Amino acid sequence: MRAMQGERFAFGPFVLDPGAGTLLRNDLPVAVGYRGLKLLAALVGRAGEILGKAELMDAAWPGMAVEEGNLTVQIAQLRKLLGPADDSGEWIATVPRVGYRFTGIVELLDGTKRKPLPLPDKPSIAVLPFVNLSNDPEQESFADGLTEDLITDLSRSSGLFVIARNSAFAYRGKAMDVRDIARELGVRYLLEGSARRAAGRVRINAQLVDAVSGDHLWAERFDRSLEDVFAVQDEVTAKIVEALLGRLRAPPPRNRPKNLEAYDLCVRARKLIDDSPQTAREAHLMLTRAVSLDPEYAEAYRWLAMNHWMGWVHWGEPVEPNRRIALELAHKAVAIDPNDAGCRWVLGNLLAYERNFAESDAEFARAFELDPNEADAWATLSDISVLAGWVEEGLEQIRKAFRLNPFPASWYYLTLGAAQYAARDYEAAVETLRRDETYRTSSRRFLAASLAQLGRLDEARTEVELFLVGNPHFTTSHWVWTEPFRDTAMLDHFVDGFRKAGLPE
Repeated sequence: MRAMQGERFAFGPFVLDPGAGTLLRNDLPVAVGYRGLKLLAALVGRAGEILGKAELMDAAWPGMAVEEGNLTVQIAQLRKLLGPADDSGEWIATVPRVGYRFTGIVELLDGTKRKPLPLPDKPSIAVLPFVNLSNDPEQESFADGLTEDLITDLSRSSGLFVIARNSAFAYRGKAMDVRDIARELGVRYLLEGSARRAAGRVRINAQLVDAVSGDHLWAERFDRSLEDVFAVQDEVTAKIVEALLGRLRAPPPRNRPKNLEAYDLCVRARKLIDDSPQTAREAHLMLTRAVSLDPEYAEAYRWLAMNHWMGWVHWGEPVEPNRRIALELAHKAVAIDPNDAGCRWVLGNLLAYERNFAESDAEFARAFELDPNEADAWATLSDISVLAGWVEEGLEQIRKAFRLNPFPASWYYLTLGAAQYAARDYEAAVETLRRDETYRTSSRRFLAASLAQLGRLDEARTEVELFLVGNPHFTTSHWVWTEPFRDTAMLDHFVDGFRKAGLPE
């Protein structure tokens, strides 16, 4: 059984949808990393067969030279994620010196539809990934960048509700009726299209579809010089806003890159930042090159700032100089483009970690004025609000983030679980945090604290042991020092749970 486009697979309590990039356990989403999903799809799609290590590495890291140890780590994480098989054995068997084999019984599912989400009270749209029509597969990132930029441009129109990138890209290459996609995402309109880039020119086809009536509201073809690609993006955005809102409501102009190589590097890098320490280092090299090629490219500085922040918050790198460098880069990004909501909220997040809360709050407020659809900003602000003691506000903010991004990155679950812990809804926190079983082991400290507050101390101790394997130098006191708490009672509540669970002081 080979995985074909649009197919879904069931095994045990799991349903894997490689095209949508989702894994469900008992109908609940499980956060799985990009590489892990690719490996699982390869194994499940050929259940019972032995897949060689080289073949699996090519499936997860196509065209990249990586060490075999990376495959071993990803397989171990998948085994931990899936848990024991029905017969108490492992879903993925090792064939010594050869490769791996998926041992479970796999059922190929038909196109069962997900439960539809309700429509928002304003015109709602998702931009589906543009299809790369170039003969060169390297141009895939160009088509992705075009899609992402259109999502960003449309998001800045306050009269629209726009689905976030993660959830839009869940439908990449998936053969589905546009009406079904719209129902699953809870939107009325879809923008779809294609791009071809070759010989210094770009050809873009785009069409706006009303998924309720099936009507095509607008369609156009652009054949321009490659240097005009950003002007085309602006034109497409203006046409869609005009079609949905009845008149042009142009947001402030965006900072556009002046160097197309810098643009390509930034598009590639922003996919790597949140994946693993190794890919974050790749992203750092790409973004450093991008800002050297185009010193006035705000978005490259923004992502470079975020990469430094991820290093010391999630990947165990030294706080200094990463914190100082991240803040400098974020200030630089905002100085170049004060009208970019992404630059604003990244700076707001870093200012919170500096305990500069008044300026942080102002940056987030400005970000949402510029782009009320910025799902990652709502999720980030939720975490900051919770640590300020504003639990209900934090819960509402993470709910907004999930609605804008129904198929989010795993850290959304970590943020939701921490908010549920703060609200003393420990059962809900345990359920949520057990979905966040990826390489990001930081969720386990909150899971352990939630279990401890429920009196389930043996389970809490187990989670602490697992957490410390990936975070051997963790101490509660250091975590308290680095996190942006501004409410003593909330700080005491988290510390109490950590101590009960047995996390190091």
